[in-house]
Amino acid sequence: MASNTSSTSETEAALTELARLRRFAGPPTEFWPSFLSASGRLIGASRGVLIHRDTSQPPQLRKLSDWSGNGHADRATMLFTNALAELAEETLKSGRLNRVLESSPSGRALVLGISLPLLGSNAGCAALFLMHGLSDDQAEESLLRLNLVSDLPAAYQTNQSAQQSRHEVETLGAVMDVLVLVNKETRFLASSLALCNALATRFQCERVSLGWLQQGYVRLKTISRTERFNRNMATVKALEVAMEECLDQNAELIVPAPENFQFITKDTTAFAQEQKSGNVLSVPIRVEDKAVAVVLCERQAKPFTQLEVEQVRLTCDQVARRVADLQKIDRWFGARWAHTLKEQLAKVLGPEHTWAKVLAVLGAAALVVLVLPIFPYRVEGSFILRSDEVSYLTAPFDGYIKSVEVRPGDTLPPGGPLLKLNTDDLQLEEAGAIADQNRYLREAEKARAKDSSAEMRIALALADQAKAKLDMVHYRLGQALLKSPFAGVVVEGDLRQRVGAPVKQGDALFKVARIDNLYVEAEVQERDIHEIIGKSKGEIAFVAQPKLKFPMHITRLEPAAVAKDKKNVFQVRCALDGPVQPWWRPGMSGVCKISIEHRPLWWVLTHRTVDFLRLLLWW
Repeated sequence: MASNTSSTSETEAALTELARLRRFAGPPTEFWPSFLSASGRLIGASRGVLIHRDTSQPPQLRKLSDWSGNGHADRATMLFTNALAELAEETLKSGRLNRVLESSPSGRALVLGISLPLLGSNAGCAALFLMHGLSDDQAEESLLRLNLVSDLPAAYQTNQSAQQSRHEVETLGAVMDVLVLVNKETRFLASSLALCNALATRFQCERVSLGWLQQGYVRLKTISRTERFNRNMATVKALEVAMEECLDQNAELIVPAPENFQFITKDTTAFAQEQKSGNVLSVPIRVEDKAVAVVLCERQAKPFTQLEVEQVRLTCDQVARRVADLQKIDRWFGARWAHTLKEQLAKVLGPEHTWAKVLAVLGAAALVVLVLPIFPYRVEGSFILRSDEVSYLTAPFDGYIKSVEVRPGDTLPPGGPLLKLNTDDLQLEEAGAIADQNRYLREAEKARAKDSSAEMRIALALADQAKAKLDMVHYRLGQALLKSPFAGVVVEGDLRQRVGAPVKQGDALFKVARIDNLYVEAEVQERDIHEIIGKSKGEIAFVAQPKLKFPMHITRLEPAAVAKDKKNVFQVRCALDGPVQPWWRPGMSGVCKISIEHRPLWWVLTHRTVDFLRLLLWW
């Protein structure tokens, strides 16, 4: 009885939530989880998932939201999660889904799914729910319930479109009202005062101020419902500082700042706290994408909404040109003349009349760059890092691998353990050899007691033979643990998968190389070898760390070339000028560049082509 009552209350709560969602006007990030949760509770599901797919790209499925009714996972949940892609495709194809996912003695698990129609889109959306213990009739009834609420996403989209249209109409109406008031004024101060008063009335602001950029600083020009004000007031100074913060970032600033607001509002926040303004919105006025002024609105009643921010921004964009033109012409003649002179000089020195000068300057600079030997020229080649000492460690005797202590790339101290062979057979041989030696010694004592010198000598010889065998066993036991002959790194020999496998005496097991005496073996092409004769300095960069450069110098140049990749190259041995880095390993490769001298840029760019043409056209 209690279970039925709980189920009924859950269904009523789900229906109440679905009724609320039919009038919901919030963001999609709140609608989809609420819709999925209410639908799942309506049919008594344990888990639900919303899958979205763009029909222009069928393979791409995206999870919009998921919901869990019981909070725990079982086998059916894992099967449901793993088959989401297949279930979503089937649901989107047929429009509905009723599939038995798993049958067990405790009941069967089903997946119910419906396709959700969306407005004005070629995308598909499927709602999938995991159910437990339903009969076929109950499953069909649950599907019917889902079909009854499947129109909710389309209704939500319709509400969103209507709300967006209403916002756009309201925004346009507010902008037009302000624009009419500003355009009928013929003086700058009158138009700016009309702008501030209109914004203050339209958005219920206690104060709206306008500041204009002059000589790199914002100067307060107008305050709503105030014809005159003292520029030395602390409020005026604080207003100008807050406006400069908005102008410097060329972005709308809101205080209190919304969550995850990406702009700095330090000065604006300090102004709002000092003046007890409550809520502050500052918007830049842009002319030709350059911020020239700032409008700052203060309101105590409520924070500025996103719609109001868009309306103020659009209003400022529409009145920007009119107010800027009035600000330019509504000044005393000296300021107008200075501004006109500045514009004329900009035309004379600016891009409209300076192409010839710019071309001449660029030509002279290019000539200097091309002719003067100011560019460092370096010969490039490839290199491999090598070690002066490499040791191959082999199996000391026939046996079986007992344990492997290292892998390729591990560094080892002198005498560091590498591998251990199984010594069970050797220990048995040791025990047998000791027993044989003791037996022969006792036989020699017995022969001595009988004064049988011949038998005594034979027994002593056999005892020596048993001792020699024992010494051999001890020697092999000492070699059972393979150790590094020096400090180095394991280059080859990954035997971790061969534990217990047999090895024969002499089999190569590890290759260990020293890393404290690494050197660079570079390869320089034959066409550049004449350049590096007599040169020694250069740098190397590894493929693994191309951003790091390490100095080196040439120590030896091989006298003969070798053929490689259908080209002749010379091998050059180089020594490193700095310490060996911990991450260096023998066999690493990269690019080396050997410094030659400074050459003109024209030679650097053309000498390859010139040499090719000389060989091609020579007869």
